[in-house]
This record gives sequence, C-alpha cells and structure tokens, in this order.
Amino acid sequence: MLLPVSGLGMNSTMDDMNLIQQAQRHHLVVRELGEEIDLEIGPGDDDPSFANTPLIGGPREPSAEEHDETKQTGMVSQLTNDDQMSKTQPAKRKKKVVKRWREEWADTYKWAYVDVKEGTARIFCSICREYGRKHRRNPYGNEGSRNMQMSALEEHNNSLLHKEALRLQMASKDKIIVEKPIYVKALMSKTAGSIVEAALKRDPHEVEFIQSVQEAVHALERVIAKNSHYVNIMERLLEPERMIVFRVPWVDDRGETHVNRGFRVQFNQALGPCRGGIRFHPSVNLSIVKFLGFEQTLKNALSPYKLGGAAGGSDFDPKGKSDNEIMRFCQSFMNEIYRYLGPDKDLPSEEMGVGTREMGYLFGQYRRLAGHFQGSFTGPRIFWSGSSLRTEATGYGLVFFAQLILLDMNKELKGLRCAVSGSGKIAMHVLEKLIAYGALPITVSDAKGYLVDEDGFDYMKISFLRDIKAQQRSLRDYSKTYARSKYYDESKPWTERCDVAFPCASQNEIDQSDAINLVNSGCRILVEGSNMPCTPEAVDVLRKANVLIAPAMAAGAGGVVAGELELNHECNVVHWSPEDFESKLQDTMKQTYQRVLKAATDFGYQKESPEALVHGAVISSFLTIAQAMTDQGCV
Repeated sequence: MLLPVSGLGMNSTMDDMNLIQQAQRHHLVVRELGEEIDLEIGPGDDDPSFANTPLIGGPREPSAEEHDETKQTGMVSQLTNDDQMSKTQPAKRKKKVVKRWREEWADTYKWAYVDVKEGTARIFCSICREYGRKHRRNPYGNEGSRNMQMSALEEHNNSLLHKEALRLQMASKDKIIVEKPIYVKALMSKTAGSIVEAALKRDPHEVEFIQSVQEAVHALERVIAKNSHYVNIMERLLEPERMIVFRVPWVDDRGETHVNRGFRVQFNQALGPCRGGIRFHPSVNLSIVKFLGFEQTLKNALSPYKLGGAAGGSDFDPKGKSDNEIMRFCQSFMNEIYRYLGPDKDLPSEEMGVGTREMGYLFGQYRRLAGHFQGSFTGPRIFWSGSSLRTEATGYGLVFFAQLILLDMNKELKGLRCAVSGSGKIAMHVLEKLIAYGALPITVSDAKGYLVDEDGFDYMKISFLRDIKAQQRSLRDYSKTYARSKYYDESKPWTERCDVAFPCASQNEIDQSDAINLVNSGCRILVEGSNMPCTPEAVDVLRKANVLIAPAMAAGAGGVVAGELELNHECNVVHWSPEDFESKLQDTMKQTYQRVLKAATDFGYQKESPEALVHGAVISSFLTIAQAMTDQGCV
C-alpha cells in the first residue's frame, strides 16, 4: 500500500529518498516524496473485505512505529489505530522487522508494479498483469509478521497463476520488452547520415541491426565522400536478399507440443554462396539475426574466399533439453529451411548454442530431405569428414591476430595479462593459444558472473574448466579446487588488471562503465571474439583512451578460413595435420591483417590510430562487395 508519511517518525528522510529511488528504477508509480511503497496488500482476493480496502491510506500522525507485527488483519488506514500500535509493539524491535522487510522487498520490484484498478491502487504482476493473493509475499500475514517463511519472489514464482501466465507468454512469445533508445552517432557527412536515417525509418525497433549499420556507415564516411555512387550501393546492401521467418513445432519427452520461431537471413550473395552461423538462444529475434548476417557478409568479403553472408537461428534454448528433444527440434527446424540450402546456395555453420551434436542432427535431416550427400555443413564432423581443427580455428585466429598487432609495436604476448570473457568453444581455445604464446590468461565468465585465477590458467586447469562446462556446473566449482581463484557473482571480468582483452561472450557485453573499467585496468588492446561486443558508448570511451580495437570481422576470420578448407575436396580427402592447418591459418590471418591496414592507410587513417583496424576492415570488405554489386547490375 501507499501510505503518506507527514513526519519524520521512525524513518529518516534519507530512507524515504532511497526507497523512492529504488521504486523509480523499477518503474513503480510513486505519488510524491515521503510516500511509502508497500507491496503487502491484505488478506487476499478471496476475502470479502479485500476489494473495499484501499492501498492508499489517508494522512496520519507521525508515529515511532510503522506497523503492528502481531496484528493479522492486514492494513491500517485510520488515525486512531496509531496509538494502539505503539502500545502493542516495542519501537526498537519493530524497526528491525520493517527494515528487513523493506530490504527483502527491494528485490521484488522488478516483477511488480502499482496501478489503479476500479479506483483502488493494486500491486500487479509484470508477467501476467494480474493482482491478487497469488502475487503477494504472504497471503495471511502483515508485512512485518513472523509467520512469513517464503520470500516474496519465491511465493510469486511458485504460484499457479504466475506459472500459467509464464507458460502462455513463452508459448506466444509475446514478451515484455523494455524499450531502449537507439544510440545515434553524430556523422560528419549528411550523405552518410541519410543512410542511417533511412535504416532507422525502415526498421526503427531493430536495435542491434541499426547499431551495426551505424558502425559500418561511420567507418565508410570517407569512402562515401569520395564517391557518391556508393550511397546507392550501401542502401541496397542494407536490405537482405531474403529473410525467412517460420514456426518450429516440436514435441518434448513428455509428449507436450512446443512452438518456437526460426529465422534464416541470406544477406548478400554478390560474391558467392552464403555462409553463416545458426544460433539457438532465447534472445534470438529478427534484429539479432539481421545484425549477425550483415557482420558475416562483411567478414566473408574480407576472407580470401568468394563468399556471401547469412545468419539464422531460433529462440529455442538447448540448455536443459535432452538429446532426443534437441534432435526433434533440429529436424523440425531443417524441415522448413532445407529448400533454401545447398553447396551453391547457403551452408550453415556453428554459432552460440549450436555445436557438434546440433550440426549432426541438422545435416542428417538435410541429407534425408535432399536425397543426396552433396556438400556438407561447416562444422566439426568426427565421423563424416572435415579438417581436424575446425573448432579451434576462430579462437586460435584471434590470438594470431593479437600477436600480429603486438609485433608491429615491437612487443609480444609473452608475459602479458589477458582478460577473456565467455567460457564456450572460442574462449577455451583462446586460453589454449595464449598459454602456448606464454601469455597469462586470468579470467573466464558465464551468464552469472566471472572467474579469476591470479596464477593464470594452464592446460590442466583448462581441462578442468571443460569438464565443469560439460557437466553444466557453475564456474564457481573451480574456485573450490584452486584456492587462488575467486568467482564473482553478477560481475564482469573487465575490472581485473590486464594488458589485452578478449571479449568472447555475446554482443554488447561491454557497456560504457565496463569500458571505463577496462581503461582504468590498463588495457591497451581489445580483440573482438564475439560479434559487436561493445556498445556505441563503450566504443567512444575506448577510442578516446587510445585503446586499439581489433574488429571481429577481421580477427575472427579464422572460422571462415577453416570452414572453406573443410569444403575443399583436397581437405576432405587428405587429413590435415595440426601443424599444417595452423600454418595455413597463420598465413591467412597475416594476409587479412595487411589488407585491413592497407585499406585504412589508403583513406587517411594512421596505422597507430585506435580506429585504423575497425575502419580498414569495413572499407576493404565494402569495396569488394560494392565492386561485385556494380558489375552485376541492379539485382
């Protein structure tokens, strides 16, 4: 309930200010300064008195106590009750109870909000938009009573009404999304600005895609200024050639039917058939798939192979699913998109949530539907051909690229402290190659926090980390074995002292505050392992601090190289040794690095500039694609 407080009483003005600020952060309705948000709303909807009991009480005299702990009837709205409350409960004891109640309820603001229903303020559930006894902390006691054994969040999440609302929400995918403003960069050229404005007008809600477009256009300003013809090319490039959105029905092990949404965006095929990953993660939507497809198009154009770009995936979460459930989902997913795939059309590869198991299920269904074994998907294939180091290629390539940057500075990786985020395939292989170069990798992370080992990881520790991840355990278990390590909940590794950072988790994992922490931690080079790991605000901070950024489209080209080597007939017939494969990968990364630097210097960017590699990579990729699109006409 909302109780106006007219005097200082037990709580100081500062306490009320803090409570108001907490409520505002979680979008609760607060009438005026001094009002108290009380999420305990009485005996319940099944109590006849509930509907007539207002949550906004009238003014009352200041009292040394707020509520009566022993009173079981719910709320106090009359001024005459204050004296009785003072007599029945000692002030000191009540103060502790109310303070504890407030602290516990602070965590529940994220799922509750205040609204007026038929003239009465109620507490509503943010998931199902309902109010009532099932959405309260304790159906029977007051907010300060001792008989509350279950926390508010547990009571809410365990309620049948909430579970049903959550199930329906997941089934319909009508998710509650907090609108976040799109950060628009200031562009020097009006022509370049018009490209971004057109993209914003066409796709105003696709935040990730607009962000990647802005970064590309910002890098291409000098190119567009020299040749206005590229404006039309860029406008055509930003519209994908084909977007496939489809439903994916599947049956779980209990026989229940579920429906997810599938995507495949074939962004551009001017250079050749599409290559691009498939991502299975609950956050996947059209904006993310378009951004991944756009980034993959530029990355493939930067490689020595003539390839187009694509991306796809689903909001399906493979975590916690059995092998049979994942197989049934993959087969249903392939039933729709197989007609758009083929060695001369589009071949998918691994991405977040898609590994050897998922690629095997996908290819098996594709082979069955297509009726032939022509071509194969890019990914590790233990029993059905392919190079032996496909999984390591991206992670190793990142370290090779970092070494090339340091060599130009007359430095090397040996002895440098390296902070790595993520704990998937790419992050683990980055750790491996950093150790081989004599560096000191000190961190990994997961969705719940990060792990730091001051002694640095070694091959035995990496093997232990892989066992932890394979068993779906928390990284916290690592610190139980190694005393010099520590796991930090709800934190990121960017506060740790480091010389080089390797973000390998997901897009936008580094925000403005993380970038400031990186700069203060001594980081001088950031090598992007994941696509677009920095927010625009973070990029601005890093550039002003002269932190050199190696973009994912250049540094992460190792995966493209390995994928094409796999599809090459010679690679399928002759098994490549690890030494031969690494030598080929190093040569390709060196060519990519030199090509990026040349494009940057051709358009006036200094080699030492923190923007040189980012802008050079985009410029080189775009010019390659633009030439092909010009030659092929308006298609």
